[in-house]
Amino acid sequence: MTDTIERSEDASVLDRLVVRFAGDSGDGMQLTGDRFTSVSASFGNDLSTLPDFPAEIRAPAGTVNGVSSFQVHLADHDITTPGDEPNVLVAMNPAALKADLPRLEAGGTLIVNEDAFDERNLEKAEYDANPLDDGTVAGYRVIKVPMSSMTKEACEPLGVKPRDAERSKNFFALGLVSFMYTRPTEPTIEWIHKKFASREKVAAANSAAFKAGFHFGETTEQVGYRYEVKPAKLPAGEYTSITGNTALAWGLVAAGQLSQLPVTLGSYPITPASDILHELSKHKHFGIRTVQAEDEIAAVGMALGAAFAGHLGVTTTSGPGVALKSETISLAVSIELPLLVIDIQRGGPSTGLPTKTEAADLNMALYGRHGEAPLPVVASYSPAQCFHAAIEAARIALKYRTPVILLSDGYLANGSEPWQIPKVADLPDISVPFATDFNDTDDEGNPVFLPYLRDPDTLARPWAIPGTPGLMHRVGGLEKEDRTGNVNYTPENHQLMGDLRQAKLDRIADDYPDLTITGDEDADLCILGWGSTWAAIHSAVERQRRKGRKLAWIHLEHLNPLPNDLGEKLRRYDTVLVPELNKGQLCQLVRGKYLVDARSVSKVAGLPFRTQEIEDAIEEAAA
Repeated sequence: MTDTIERSEDASVLDRLVVRFAGDSGDGMQLTGDRFTSVSASFGNDLSTLPDFPAEIRAPAGTVNGVSSFQVHLADHDITTPGDEPNVLVAMNPAALKADLPRLEAGGTLIVNEDAFDERNLEKAEYDANPLDDGTVAGYRVIKVPMSSMTKEACEPLGVKPRDAERSKNFFALGLVSFMYTRPTEPTIEWIHKKFASREKVAAANSAAFKAGFHFGETTEQVGYRYEVKPAKLPAGEYTSITGNTALAWGLVAAGQLSQLPVTLGSYPITPASDILHELSKHKHFGIRTVQAEDEIAAVGMALGAAFAGHLGVTTTSGPGVALKSETISLAVSIELPLLVIDIQRGGPSTGLPTKTEAADLNMALYGRHGEAPLPVVASYSPAQCFHAAIEAARIALKYRTPVILLSDGYLANGSEPWQIPKVADLPDISVPFATDFNDTDDEGNPVFLPYLRDPDTLARPWAIPGTPGLMHRVGGLEKEDRTGNVNYTPENHQLMGDLRQAKLDRIADDYPDLTITGDEDADLCILGWGSTWAAIHSAVERQRRKGRKLAWIHLEHLNPLPNDLGEKLRRYDTVLVPELNKGQLCQLVRGKYLVDARSVSKVAGLPFRTQEIEDAIEEAAA
């Protein structure tokens, strides 16, 4: 099963539904979408979401640049994407209509707050005429609702001021959509009263608006059918709806427990990574220490200092922060300590598109340091899988005593999906021993501690906590001498240390499981993906194979070192397509390394791939 299957013969039952809520950034669209998602998750639907924030913190109200949207795809079967085209668009003002109407499927349902379509708002959205009257929306099923005025009317008996009451119109919209698509109301009412328990009037207004929207759906003839998306048949277990950033945070908590180490996060707030700091700060009872640093450089310095002291050191950021942290990351390579650098990628360069997604930091992760400073790079590929990616990155860092860069992106960070909570017994033991005793003798037979005496299997050096009796040692950025750790500038030693650091990185690939090929091994065309392209590739490959086309698909979680068997597998296929949210960074790498016919499928629009875009690329390549 995938993102599209045959629709039920019962007109009131849908196999899937894509709803997009759109309005001003102050209209509460993210909250509305999140509540619709949570209720659908508790109902048992499979789901995938796409929050879409304005790039400016305070974009002018009523303008297209200020539109905030939230798209949710729910289904009675397994899905991976938030949907190419919404079936339903809720537009709270003209700007939202202008920004998102082109996304709505032909003949789709358009729900508009007609109160907002006044002359002033039409002018802000740069409409010459009212699009509700001039034929702009003629190809859609339009439900015009005076949401603002009806919300004020519902709240008037509560003594709520009209201006305050209007802020609850998002709950009116939620109530209407909940009626139309048979969502249970009790969880939302309970959530409202819990969320706004300290502000009784706000809770009462939101509850009244939600009920008014639901009852409007019951009484108006505009709605017609009520539709239902039945629960999905998911594997048995306990589930929760989770975003990528929350999953990463929980993965770091788990990594601390699995490694039996305290976790120290040094972080400077940056979109879209800040939520990891916020979430981890709630879990001090698991030995989590969080520090909001004064800048990016201080943040990574704190994390590396914590690693020197025997903690699992972590720093979270986005692309601009990785650039600032690069000198300290190089230091971590030199002194060979475990450090997690989590990069939630966003549109660049420079400040770029802070709230939009991109995956263009791969080259920086691979090469963005001075000198020969190789380090492992791990990539998460879905919101729920971010949990396991965090544990894997920690495992590599601890076992091989190396900094690791973990790549996620804005789409994964803010998107959500159901997550089956794993059993603790199924998670790996990633604990590592600290050095507690001497490990060699000097020329006179006296016991000594050599801080760069390497494990013969991993080439990792011992990890000695400062203050351990007899194990005093120095670390720093000047070139070390193998075994002793003394400063050594000789050409022979520098060559040796460069070779050892690369050899240690290469050995990490021996830990990977064999690559999995999804689809047809005898195909002529292979899709090679990494990161959040997983969702659209998964859907596109399934659709194309149902049409009879033979396809193979390999999705990478480890980007440095690449899997040992990748070259052999890629050479089986005449053509390799590499979809990336960048200008072809992995594609260039595999072309050069494996000399295969790799072709880039590139997108840098600040949005994730749609399934149809991948399908179009497959059909063009096959033709």
